Amino acid sequence: MSLVVTDTLAGERVEFTADDDVTLYVCGLTVSDDPHLGHARLWFHADVLHRWLSYRGYTVHHVENVTDVNEKITARVGERDEWATERDVATTFTESTFAAMRGLNLLRAEVYPRVTEHVPAICDLVETLVDGGYAYESNGSVYFDVTTFEAYGALSNQDVDELEAQGEPDERTEKRNPADFALWKADGVSETAVREHAKHDHGDAVPEGETWASPWGEGRPGWHVECSAMSTTHLGNTLDIHMGGRDLVFPHHENEIAQSEAATGEPFARHWLHVGLLEMDGEKMSSSIGNFWTVPDALEELGVNVIRTFYAGAAYRSEQTLSEETIAEARERWERLSRTYDRAVAALDSVNASATATDESLRETVEATRDAFETAMDDDLNVRQATAALLSLTDAANRHLDARSPEPSRDDDGYDYRGLHAAVTAFDELGGDVLGLQFASQSDGDVELAGELVELVLEVRETEREAGNYDRADELRDALDAVGVTVEDGPDGVEYRFE
Repeated sequence: MSLVVTDTLAGERVEFTADDDVTLYVCGLTVSDDPHLGHARLWFHADVLHRWLSYRGYTVHHVENVTDVNEKITARVGERDEWATERDVATTFTESTFAAMRGLNLLRAEVYPRVTEHVPAICDLVETLVDGGYAYESNGSVYFDVTTFEAYGALSNQDVDELEAQGEPDERTEKRNPADFALWKADGVSETAVREHAKHDHGDAVPEGETWASPWGEGRPGWHVECSAMSTTHLGNTLDIHMGGRDLVFPHHENEIAQSEAATGEPFARHWLHVGLLEMDGEKMSSSIGNFWTVPDALEELGVNVIRTFYAGAAYRSEQTLSEETIAEARERWERLSRTYDRAVAALDSVNASATATDESLRETVEATRDAFETAMDDDLNVRQATAALLSLTDAANRHLDARSPEPSRDDDGYDYRGLHAAVTAFDELGGDVLGLQFASQSDGDVELAGELVELVLEVRETEREAGNYDRADELRDALDAVGVTVEDGPDGVEYRFE
């Protein structure tokens, strides 16, 4: 069976088509705050898509942007002493975003392009649109004329004549048509930045954002043009897959199509996949509303596996509700998978691989699980059904383990080593490699043991310091550093980290 996806532009399920090398662009975050579980839902489904394509033999070229130029970022300048500039704010939350991504066990993209690194490419794209008659300059700003692009509105199924005005009120007097959107903004602080800054009660002073020189004067890139410039720079004029949240269909993705295809004359993306929103307390999870759960807090309370199992409880294209009930369901599913995996691994460690016992039911269930999992994933990435297939394997594995013993006896022919091995491999490959779950492994034990050894060395070091043997204490610290353990003495005690 070939992979079928729900394509927003086509308005229906379509067969995924691509060469062996797949280009995947994911609309990333505007780094104005810590990422929350609503953001992470898109990350999870993009990650699973990446993993599934890799499982199916494709080479995936995955790019995800970082929007580090935005009025919301500017509005936060001065909130902390260390946030003296827009870049200071963006750096803080870019680091927070990457830490959250690693904590969620996401595969790394090939590139995480930042807007600040692509201003020349953005200016080149805008110039191309102006020269082609698709855009016009007005008072130092540049706007895309939506009436010049015949297919405008196709992604969101809207008629250009019925569209409401885009952009800030102070832009609208400069535009030919209310629905035209900014490609380049002349130097100045927008009303959005003023309002955002006022929310934080910083007084009358409004922070200034960074500006760049352009053929139209000092200014800043428009939001929509950034993704077109960054995606085409790193992945070419036509993407295989463009993925983002459903709330970006209009205007962001509609505008991306218009400006990209007007500039290149080529289709911008072959497939458009949109992830439904995460709802909490009956509303979309949003930083602006305040009903959000940050990724670091959720990881600390739930752990990566419960979070990923929760996301696997609903199809990417649908909405999903975060509640005590849905989290409890995810925790129960993960614990079933984890307990069974641990039992099966322990059984494998207790039995000789040359054992001749067989359990045809277990072996058949392993094969049926693989077939059901692959069928579900090819059916529009149906992660809920794929997880259900893995849970059926837990039932079969537990029945085998409950009925057998490690060593064969008169009444029992022992564990089926090959059957259990096949089951564990299925958990590793399907649950681990595809769904990104982190089952217990030898490497986890190694890390735990390493931590215990480091703490033992640090106890010896502290004893040497208390005895006044500072040279010896320094030697122990240097020895740890030589094997990749950085030790830092702070006011709250000694901390270490593996480099």
